[in-house]
Amino acid sequence: MKPPVVAVVGGGQLARMMAPPAGELGVRLRVLVEEAGSSAAQVVTDAPVGAASDEAAVRDLISPADGREPATVLTFEHEHVPNGLLIDLVAHGTPVRPGPDALIYAQDKIVMRRRLTELGAPCPRWTALPRAGADDARAALGEFLARVGGDAVVKTARGGYDGKGVRVVSAPEDADDWLVAAAAGGPELLAEEKVPFTRELAVLVARRPSGEVRTWPVVESVQRDGVCSEVVAPAPGLAPGLAARTREIAVSIAEGLGVTGVLAVEMFEVPGPGGEPEVLVNELAMRPHNSGHWTIDGAVTSQFEQHLRAVLDLPLGSTDPVAPWTVMANVLGSTHGDLTDALPAVLAAFPDARVNLYGKVVRPGRKLGHVNVSGTDLEEVRRRAVAAAALLQGTNEYEEVVA
Repeated sequence: MKPPVVAVVGGGQLARMMAPPAGELGVRLRVLVEEAGSSAAQVVTDAPVGAASDEAAVRDLISPADGREPATVLTFEHEHVPNGLLIDLVAHGTPVRPGPDALIYAQDKIVMRRRLTELGAPCPRWTALPRAGADDARAALGEFLARVGGDAVVKTARGGYDGKGVRVVSAPEDADDWLVAAAAGGPELLAEEKVPFTRELAVLVARRPSGEVRTWPVVESVQRDGVCSEVVAPAPGLAPGLAARTREIAVSIAEGLGVTGVLAVEMFEVPGPGGEPEVLVNELAMRPHNSGHWTIDGAVTSQFEQHLRAVLDLPLGSTDPVAPWTVMANVLGSTHGDLTDALPAVLAAFPDARVNLYGKVVRPGRKLGHVNVSGTDLEEVRRRAVAAAALLQGTNEYEEVVA
């Protein structure tokens, strides 16, 4: 038997982090990268250059013209792939996981909200704003603001991530440029109530085509300026009943949408009517996700190995944590021209820290890497993870990072 070939669309850090478990499993990884020096291309030898929107490039990724082995399965590290192409690939026998019928729910937030509502998943109140004309959209947004009794969050239905394509509004005029653009054929808009959440949670689910499902512990994610800064696993102080309920919701979504591979379900923890906390589903990502990077060092099976297992329909691995606590701290921008310049100081100061750098050009606020630290004392684990990330960012004092 020849080793399976997993073709991945997208050459960022998520594809890069699939490489180590692929090598361990004897799986061949082929990645369609945006440019020759991209994050994944630095570690994956079979990395043709092409855009996700380029039909010829995607087809060649699956069946290379030079006679290399055709791909066993096609998967993704982002959702920005033309659905029509994927439908055609499936029709002609290429396994695509997650399939286009599932992926559409991660590509279009309005389609996602409609389906989650049908499935009975708890969601914030929402409405799709009409596109027939800007006046109609202003009126609809005004009515929605009155109904929710406060601010709303307006989102572009497609293309937004890490705080992009998201705007908090208190009056229709606050989104007027988007409303006008939508009426002229621009991105469709979704309005959601601004949820008074107490914290953000996330659940990762892995599901294989034969139906086996596993979830990791629920985690708490900390956002700064719309970007994930830290992840604490498991979520501190989460009642066992709510943790179980949260994981059940995530599994029901994975099954209801027919997801194969890893699914990240981001949620808000909110006060319930009786004062007991509840959760509302915020966003979905059908791929390995930033909220699961802790699993590389903090769980028996990482999200990246599990995604490969799932899309190849192999038995899934244990998701048990290997330590009471693991904290992941993102490295967001840096004063260092090259992050490897900081490695001597970081590794000397924090020998227990697991550093993962993405090989990216430094830009302000850009995700350049992350640090995982595991242990028994949450405060100490968190302090060490954040301080190690601060050294990589060029910020030496822990207090400056958490202030």
